[in-house]
Amino acid sequence: MRAIEIRGQGGPEVLALVDRPMPTLGPGEVLVRVAAAGVNRPDVQQRKGLYPPPPGVTDIPGLDVAGVVESAAPDVAWPRPGNAVCALVAGGGYAEFCAVPAPQCMPVPRGLSFAQAATLPEVFFTAWNNVFWLGRLAEGETLLVQGGTSGVGLAAIQMARCLRGARVIATSSSEEKRAVCRDYGAGETVDYREEDWPERVRALTDGRGVDVILDGQGGDYTPIEMGLLAVDGRLVLIASHRAPRAEISTRDVYIRRLTLTGSTLRSRPPAYKGRIARELVEQVWPLIEDGRIRSHICGVYPLEGARTAQSVLDANAQIGKLVLTVSGMAEAVPEPLT
Repeated sequence: MRAIEIRGQGGPEVLALVDRPMPTLGPGEVLVRVAAAGVNRPDVQQRKGLYPPPPGVTDIPGLDVAGVVESAAPDVAWPRPGNAVCALVAGGGYAEFCAVPAPQCMPVPRGLSFAQAATLPEVFFTAWNNVFWLGRLAEGETLLVQGGTSGVGLAAIQMARCLRGARVIATSSSEEKRAVCRDYGAGETVDYREEDWPERVRALTDGRGVDVILDGQGGDYTPIEMGLLAVDGRLVLIASHRAPRAEISTRDVYIRRLTLTGSTLRSRPPAYKGRIARELVEQVWPLIEDGRIRSHICGVYPLEGARTAQSVLDANAQIGKLVLTVSGMAEAVPEPLT
């Protein structure tokens, strides 16, 4: 099969289109013929040597796929061969075939193409795990999303608004991006480059602060964000792009009952991810199918264009998701599962 291989650490030039052996299935897995694959920032981090795959996981990058099940292990009841699915994977998405734990598969939402479905798993899994499970976002609370036009950011904005009636404040670097945040449901937006953004957030909340912050920057942002939390507030970290270390006031943590937490999904077992998959299908997929929640695709590239796609992420020029089309059926809209 054709696949993208990472040949050493570095820029997009280390990505190479190669022939690799077909995946072999283990218990509880299905083989997906990939129609399209999402391109995510963790793929870039893996290319730079900062986010290696867990032990036993393929070195082929790619965390979300959409396609058709080719075969299934004997112990798999669903999905079955011929089913159209999208799925979160721990690696292997940049390839014509991918082995996927069955619990992590979800039906392609009604009316979506494979390319559109490939934009969903990684960002919606991440937003659900961090905003709803770890951040415990409750009805009517205020959520601050750092980097609102990332795929995770747009997913978080929409789910917070539709499922919790939350007030969402989103940060971004340009007026174009802030307009997209507002279009996707953010009530207010803040320019983190040109404004004194912490004071702007304080002013927007009348000094109360926000209930939940979703952040991938870490470093020097961390103590600032802890100061922006309301009493009982929760800061959830999903990356540390600014720096891996920060100094915070532990006194503030217990005096104002704050929670500082974070996560990475890649090393979680299939059972954990399967719980998220079931909740997404039950609560979010209907909102996607009726148009209240949508994905934003800013670029579509063939598999051999993986270098170009990742260079867009390197430049922080994306709004929403980038997609690799792996087969000629990427733009097809599959028949809904019954």
